[in-house]
Amino acid sequence: MFKIVEARNAGLNIRQFVIEAPRIARKQRPGQFVILRVKENGERIPLTIKSADPAAGTITIVVQGIGKTTSLLNCLEAGDAILDIVGPLGHPSEIEKYGTAAILAGSVGTAMALPTARALKEADNHVIFIEGARNREMVIFEDEVRAASHEAYMMTDDGSYGEQGLVTKKLEELLAAGQKVDFVLAVGPVPMMRAVARMTAPLGIKTMVSLNSIMVDGTGMCGGCRVLLGNESKFACVDGPEFDAAKVNFEVLMQRNAMYREQECQSMKAFNEHREEELAQLRASVESREKEAAALRARLAAQGETHHV
Repeated sequence: MFKIVEARNAGLNIRQFVIEAPRIARKQRPGQFVILRVKENGERIPLTIKSADPAAGTITIVVQGIGKTTSLLNCLEAGDAILDIVGPLGHPSEIEKYGTAAILAGSVGTAMALPTARALKEADNHVIFIEGARNREMVIFEDEVRAASHEAYMMTDDGSYGEQGLVTKKLEELLAAGQKVDFVLAVGPVPMMRAVARMTAPLGIKTMVSLNSIMVDGTGMCGGCRVLLGNESKFACVDGPEFDAAKVNFEVLMQRNAMYREQECQSMKAFNEHREEELAQLRASVESREKEAAALRARLAAQGETHHV
C-alpha cells in the first residue's frame, strides 16, 4: 500500500497527490512515469511523476479526473492509500544544452513538463514555457512554471486569463519576431502536439512530444501502447514516452486512444451512479489490508524476523 500524505486541488477537476514511495523517489528522473492501480481488479493507469523528494521518500503526481479510475482516485484524501504503484518507468528526458528551449504544455500536461523544464534550465538553457488551458480555472502551477523558466506565457482558449489563443499561436508569434528556438518539448492533447510538430518540422527545430497512449503493463509486453514512427512500431512505455515529433503518426495514435471510448463512457456513467458506494468499498478494502499487514508484522516481530511488509 502507498500512503497519500497530501492531497489538494490544483485546478478544475485536477488534483495533486504527494505519496509515500521511497524507492521510486530515489530513482525518478525527469520525464518518467508510474503506473498505479487504485484497487483489486481495477484499471492500471500511467501518470507522470511531477516531482520527487528522496529525503522524504515521496513522489508527487497530478491527476485530471476524466474516466472512472482517475475520478475515483481524485476522491481520495490524505491518509488514504493506493493499492500499488510501479515505477519509475520509461526513458528519462534527454537533457542537453540546446540553447533556447521552448516548452509547450496543455493544462495537466504542465505537471508532466515541469521536471524537464527545470532540468533544461539547470543545464544552462534559456527556457521559454508556454502553458495553455481552456480557461482560467484550468491554468495550473503558474508560480512553478515561472520559477522553472526564463520566460513564461499563459494562454487560454476563452481569454479569461493571460493571452487568448492556443500555445501554437504564441510560439508562432515568437518565431515571427525573430526568437531563435533550438529545442521544443510539447506535452498535452494529441491535436496540440500534432500542431506543434507541423509547425516546427519545416523549420528543422528538434521537437519531442510526450505520448499519452493507452498502457497496461508498462513493460512492453501487452503492446497496448504501440505507436507508429514512420513505418516503425515503438512502445511508449519502454521506448518513450518522449519521441521525435516529426516521426510520430498522430492519426494512428488518436485512433488507438479512441478504441475504448464507448466502454469508458459506460464505466464513468456507472461510477457516477455509485460514487459514494465505490469510495466506501475502496476505503474498507484498504483498512482490511492494513490490518492484515499489521498482524503479519506483529507475527514476524514475535518470531524475530525483520522482513519488510
